[in-house]
Amino acid sequence: MKTLMDVQELQDRMTSGAQTLLLDVRWSLGDPAGHEHYRAAHIPGAVYVDLETQLCAPGGPGLGRHPLPDADALQEAARQWGLDDGDTVVAYDDSGNLAAARLWWLLRDAGFASVRLLDGGLTAWRAAGFDVEGGEERHCVGNVHLSTGHMPVVSIPDLLEPSGVDVLLDARAGERFRGEQEPVDPQAGHVPGAVSAPTTDNLGDDRRFRPVEELRSRFASLGADRGRVAVYCGSGITAAHEIAALEIAGIDAALFPGSWSQWSTTQGLPVVTGG
Repeated sequence: MKTLMDVQELQDRMTSGAQTLLLDVRWSLGDPAGHEHYRAAHIPGAVYVDLETQLCAPGGPGLGRHPLPDADALQEAARQWGLDDGDTVVAYDDSGNLAAARLWWLLRDAGFASVRLLDGGLTAWRAAGFDVEGGEERHCVGNVHLSTGHMPVVSIPDLLEPSGVDVLLDARAGERFRGEQEPVDPQAGHVPGAVSAPTTDNLGDDRRFRPVEELRSRFASLGADRGRVAVYCGSGITAAHEIAALEIAGIDAALFPGSWSQWSTTQGLPVVTGG
C-alpha cells in the first residue's frame, strides 16, 4: 500500500482523467486563515477540507483539543467533498503534509485504502512549475461508504498499563517535550517514558519526506524499529504525520488520539519535564 504520490504522478493522473479526488487541507496551529490561503491559490481541481470542523469533533478538558470525528460525520463530510467509492484520494497542504496526514490517517482508519499524501505538497507542485488556481472548487455529492477502526489506536489506560506500549514517540518540538515552553496546553512536559521524536525531522528542506533508509535509520535510533510503537503530539494532528513516516519506513504504529492535550488535562496523571 503506497503512502505517497509525487507531483509528476499526480499531474499524469490529472491529464489522463484517472478517478482522483484532490483534497487541500490547509491548516496550521495559530493560523485560522487556511480557507483564505486555499482561495488565493490551490492545485487545480482541489476541494478545500476544513480540519477544525470536518476532521475533528469538539474538544474539551479530558478529551483533548482535536478528538477524532464521529464516523457518520466523517462519512457525510467526505461525501460533501465529492468522494465516491473507487476514487483515489490525494491529500496535500503547504506545510509538508503536517495537516494533510490527519486526513490520510482518518480515511485509512475509515477503511478507505486508496488515499495518498502528495509528497512535498503545494510547495513541490509549484517548484515543478505546475499551475495553480484561485477561487472555490465544489464537486457533486459523493457516495462513499466509510466505517471505523481500521488503524491501531491507544488510549490513556493503554499507556498506564506496563505492557501496553513498548515505544511511545512524542512528535512535538523538543522544547515542548522538555517542558521549556508550552504555547497551547495548560501544562508543560511529556508523558512518562516517551521519547522525543519531532515530526519535522521526517522532512527534508524541500518539505518532502526523507528517503526510506533515512527514516528507517532515524526510527531505529529511537528504538521504534521493534515492539509496539505508539505516537502522540499536541492534539493528535501531526502525530498522524509521524505514523505516515513510520509506515514509509516499514513500521506499524498506533495513534494516541487525545495526545498531550488530553493527558495534560486529565486529573491525576503524571507529567515529566526535562530531556
